[in-house]
Amino acid sequence: MPSSIESVILTEEEVPPYAAGCMKCELAGQRRRMVWGEGNPGAPVFILLDNPGAREDKDGQAFVCGTRDTLQQGLRETGIALDQIYVSYLLKCRPIRAYDKPAARAACSPHLAFQLERQKPRILLGLGNTVVQELYQSEEKDVKSLRGRWHDYEGIPAVFSYHPLAVRRRPVLMRYLLEDLALVREKLMVLAP
Repeated sequence: MPSSIESVILTEEEVPPYAAGCMKCELAGQRRRMVWGEGNPGAPVFILLDNPGAREDKDGQAFVCGTRDTLQQGLRETGIALDQIYVSYLLKCRPIRAYDKPAARAACSPHLAFQLERQKPRILLGLGNTVVQELYQSEEKDVKSLRGRWHDYEGIPAVFSYHPLAVRRRPVLMRYLLEDLALVREKLMVLAP
């Protein structure tokens, strides 16, 4: 089993041709590349983060860095195999300076809708307040009030938890991330054929 230093590299999914040249928001002028997602596109669990980071944008491989390490640690500890997950982002481009957040999210929302429709995940795991607030279009919603139980997002059973970078900054949150991942594992066991 890999340690946090030896993170497993998941296969990055290629950006679909329809989206590759997307210029719908100002992030198109900031990005080096689009980061669509990584993992098994047919996986039952779709993990949604806010946006790619510097290493994802630069290295040409998605989901590298501390976010990967912390999430993979949680997945290992709760017994969720990597072939059961797919990881993607609300924004498909990394912001490197101030930008119009509502406009960027509105521009990227069709990409997420396309992914969810095409992949038909059985579980959505949203990580971080940004994801919660965007999915439910409410600044009042947050992980703290939603985590620990099941919700519905457009017909998909959904669980929300703390962003892995928040967990790294505040290790006390790891307990909650593990509890929420355990909910996902239990649901996977029920959904198994």
